[in-house]
Amino acid sequence: MVAAPVQATRVLAQVLVAGATVLFRAGTQAWQQALHNAQKSGVAQEAVKGAVGKVSSAMSLQEAQMILGVKATAGWDDVMKRYKHMFEVNEKQGSFYLQSKVYRARERLEEEYKAEGKYTEQPPVDSSTTDKDPKV
Repeated sequence: MVAAPVQATRVLAQVLVAGATVLFRAGTQAWQQALHNAQKSGVAQEAVKGAVGKVSSAMSLQEAQMILGVKATAGWDDVMKRYKHMFEVNEKQGSFYLQSKVYRARERLEEEYKAEGKYTEQPPVDSSTTDKDPKV
């Protein structure tokens, strides 16, 4: 009499495992088909572009201006002066969070200034080449 309940639980376990396997395979095949369809229709590329845009423009223009302490009418040179000062101060004080906020604010304003045509790229200052004599 003890053999019947043990065998029933064994059969039930086998049925559950088989059912889970079928569901898992169906789910993975559906996922693969969805990815394939998304790639064909270009949805995947649009999603990537949208995600990149959201990351870089997650900060509002007003928030970026407030973080850097510049007005809406400020020129790009003023923005860069404030950015460099605040970035260096936070670098010395060791506040990585504030430093990253300052950096993201500059990115957001740079994006806006480029869109408006007010952006002027400033050449980076390379201190390693200013003090050395050129080799002949």
